[in-house]
Amino acid sequence: MHSTQNDRINQITFSTLIIGVDIAKFRHVARAQDFRGVEFGKPLTFENNREGFELFMS
Repeated sequence: MHSTQNDRINQITFSTLIIGVDIAKFRHVARAQDFRGVEFGKPLTFENNREGFELFMS
């Protein structure tokens, strides 16, 4: 699919949930926001290891 950035932005509607994950060497941070950029809850931080992944997925 060859879409432009504007095409992708136009696909975002009032019911779109945007999930962002900042991947790092030792600790990752994830957050959710709506189409306006209003954040849902606090960012989730988890370690970059098996225990951190399992804690995040539980």
